[in-house]
Amino acid sequence: MLSSVGLPLARAVSLSEIAESQSPHLLATGIPVESSPRKLEALELFDGLERRYDALSAAFSFWQDPRWRSAMVGALGLRGGERVLDVATGTGLVAAELRARADCSIVAVDQSPAMLAAARARFAAQPGAQVELLQAEAERLPFADESFDAVSFTYLLRYVDDPRATMRELARVLRPGGTIGSVEFGVPPFAPARGAWRLFTEIGLPLLGRLFSPEWEHVGRFLGPSIRGFYERHPEARIAGYWREAGLEGVAVRRMSFGAGVVMSARKRRSAAGDG
Repeated sequence: MLSSVGLPLARAVSLSEIAESQSPHLLATGIPVESSPRKLEALELFDGLERRYDALSAAFSFWQDPRWRSAMVGALGLRGGERVLDVATGTGLVAAELRARADCSIVAVDQSPAMLAAARARFAAQPGAQVELLQAEAERLPFADESFDAVSFTYLLRYVDDPRATMRELARVLRPGGTIGSVEFGVPPFAPARGAWRLFTEIGLPLLGRLFSPEWEHVGRFLGPSIRGFYERHPEARIAGYWREAGLEGVAVRRMSFGAGVVMSARKRRSAAGDG
């Protein structure tokens, strides 16, 4: 299989063949048995919640997530005919926006079978959408080096064991000169906004989740500590460093909604793949 600009994938195989080559050691939910506790937590957290995921994920961002996604897709600067990889696609919201922005072909991957099923339902109603869906992990992408013209990922690095290594893997499949972008929750840097953010994440999110189900209440209680803990372990400047070490240049960090959302973008160096 070749990209629209003639870049090879691993070999001339279908996505279904790639999927069949993945590890067969899966739990009933599709979770790899050898996954770490962090990976298992991420998979189990949203298992069975895909039906209301789009609406509640928007609400959990105080309805700012659509703005963040739009800004990230815009930063990629897509052109018609390009091949784009969307990692941690979830229900396919970003993949749909990528397709709407430019006449490009999309490969969208996620580690959750339930989320991929929801994404398949979304694109089944859009004939000719040119979106291929594949179960895969961001840390071990089943594609050859420099296979894509652009890469996007959302709410990913908090759920992997090694964000630095994951950034190298994401950059590996991006062609030199290609663009990459991400969306992640942030912690507002200014005290008044940070106080309001803590109130919303500690009290508002659990209450909002409780309106729908105990499972969504659990998600609401999880998010605030998850976001704070991530930035305690990986401050924003360090994350930008991970991007540069992966061979990405022109790393831009855009804080949106008073810093509650962080959109990052960069371009892969043309001189070398760069592994830091």
